[in-house]
Amino acid sequence: MEILIFILIIVIALVIWSIATKINNKKLTIERIKEQWGQVPEKEYSFEKMKQLREYYNSIKDEFHDVDDITWNDLDMDEIFALINNTQCSIGEEYLYALLHKPCFDAEELAERNRLIKFFDENEEARINLQKNLCNIGQASKVSVFEYINRLGEQKSGNNLWHHLMNLSVFASIGLTFVIPSIGGILTAITIANNIFQYFKPKGQIENYINIISYILRMLDNIKNICKLNIPEIDKYTKSLEQDYDIFKKFKRGSVMLAPSKGPSGDMADLFFDYVRMIFHVDIIKYNRMLDFFKKNRHVLNRMYSTIGFLDSMIAAASFREMLGVYSEPELEKSDKPYIQVKDLYHPLIESPVANSIGESKSVLITGSNASGKSTFIKTMAINAILAQTIFTSVSRKYRASYFMIFSSMALKDNIFSNESYYIVEIKSLKRIIDRINDDIPVLCFIDEVLRGTNTLERIAASSRILSYLSKRNTLVFAATHDIELTHILENEYSNYHFQERIENNEIIFDYKLYEGRAVSKNAIRLLTMFKFPEEITTSAGDAAEEFLSKGEWSNID
Repeated sequence: MEILIFILIIVIALVIWSIATKINNKKLTIERIKEQWGQVPEKEYSFEKMKQLREYYNSIKDEFHDVDDITWNDLDMDEIFALINNTQCSIGEEYLYALLHKPCFDAEELAERNRLIKFFDENEEARINLQKNLCNIGQASKVSVFEYINRLGEQKSGNNLWHHLMNLSVFASIGLTFVIPSIGGILTAITIANNIFQYFKPKGQIENYINIISYILRMLDNIKNICKLNIPEIDKYTKSLEQDYDIFKKFKRGSVMLAPSKGPSGDMADLFFDYVRMIFHVDIIKYNRMLDFFKKNRHVLNRMYSTIGFLDSMIAAASFREMLGVYSEPELEKSDKPYIQVKDLYHPLIESPVANSIGESKSVLITGSNASGKSTFIKTMAINAILAQTIFTSVSRKYRASYFMIFSSMALKDNIFSNESYYIVEIKSLKRIIDRINDDIPVLCFIDEVLRGTNTLERIAASSRILSYLSKRNTLVFAATHDIELTHILENEYSNYHFQERIENNEIIFDYKLYEGRAVSKNAIRLLTMFKFPEEITTSAGDAAEEFLSKGEWSNID
């Protein structure tokens, strides 16, 4: 009797501890959600993490219209994603990662995204209530949720007979303790030890799948709670979730012993149930029973995945807008001639950015010295074009433009694995842009130092013709170059802009402002003087530059 009373006290204490822990966790969750709103998300991204994030996108990739890998890497879009990623669950961040790859060309879809973003920004209580449930869905451990959801449908159900026999041996030995206590006690200890030992091999083989089922159960629990929030502004999404949840009610029955389902972090009760699972293999048994139902309804689960991911992504976009302070809602249209107009555009990753403005329906050449801001500006333009057509947010005071497919050819490298030179990599990169030109959707492309991997003569000849070809198609080009010759050759087809610098007190100062016209600065030669190169070099170089600007050709050196 004393033992039973002691066990009862332990159980009551565990229950009280579990309840208190959950109440405290809820308070901490709300505090964290409020603190992180409008702030740079504090998350870490390993190589494996980034690989997991790609799985959902890989399943819906559109090779023709999407932001491809070259453009994504050129623009450091992983860092832009990390800046936006104030999602609460793995589903949300996987969905957001995919969404940023897929410019949208549908005005109604973008308007709906904007409606939700504005609602979440303006209605804190509703947003936090939704975020709490998304947070309870939580992060999947070391796996892609989408990948393993769909891998589950390919698994074969195991045989539960052996697990039932081991459970029977435990109950039989416990029963024997009432008849022959000494032998029964020893056999109980042996059978429990055997069951625990026999548990880990099959559990190890399916552990990731059980973790995903646990994740699914948490998702289902919190979908039920989300539907109970009765937020009219997301009614069409909650109705869809409710219908899908009803299909999965059967899936949930008896699943409490499979794995923790109420929250992403465990408590004392979960620790107790872990031992129950090890002894009686209830999670493995339930897993084997669930697989057939899961295979039949995988499409329903994927639909819930998309709905949850979309809502979480729109909340993250609202937080991003709050963090920016200065932003605009884009004005996008399907125009006869591609164009773009931006006011006070800036780069979201730069701590103290300099804003620039431009409006063009003509392709653009940008000249200027190294480090003057050319590459940063065209990256900023490209990033804003992507954000405008994905989360309907421009990092500027005003953004008006055509709908675009967006491509770049910038931060290229030699491909040592395929033994390709820099020039080969360049021309392949440019060819992929040419291949995507079409009459329906204009291409917005950004090129940094076109064909820098070859000699000056052929570079000028080939790059001028490539840029001319692009400008005459359904394309708007922004090209940064050091080749002043291009600004003369293409002056009838391209508008000229430049960045400049000045030298003060033997220091070079950049203002990072965009100016109309081609670059005329000769500071590169002045820097030679500043570093005390021989006068014979600096004077002659200055005279040669002046002669080229006036005659358009170089003279031989005497």
